[in-house]
Amino acid sequence: MPEPVDFGAEVAAVVRAIPPAHVMTYGDVAAVLGSRASRAVGKVMAHEGSDLPWWRVVRAGGLPPVHHEARALEQYRVEGTPLRWSRDGASWRLDMPRARWSPTVDG
Repeated sequence: MPEPVDFGAEVAAVVRAIPPAHVMTYGDVAAVLGSRASRAVGKVMAHEGSDLPWWRVVRAGGLPPVHHEARALEQYRVEGTPLRWSRDGASWRLDMPRARWSPTVDG
């Protein structure tokens, strides 16, 4: 009988592998694990993500985790994560084509 999968530990391993200045969406993390459960990834991040680079897991539209925008922006600036600013400079989102990361078969 196969051992039960610890989804939270698997999510944590993927999140720890995301390099600085890069991001994955909740759906990307789920897909790497062979799942479509992006909401379950979000739940893991909400409950267990404080010890992880949580700012590297974002919403599909390139927005950071809800209620953590200011803290995430600080991390993105430190790491040099590509951002796109609105014309008036009042709002931003991640530049997903440049920031999005996908693990390779080699790791």
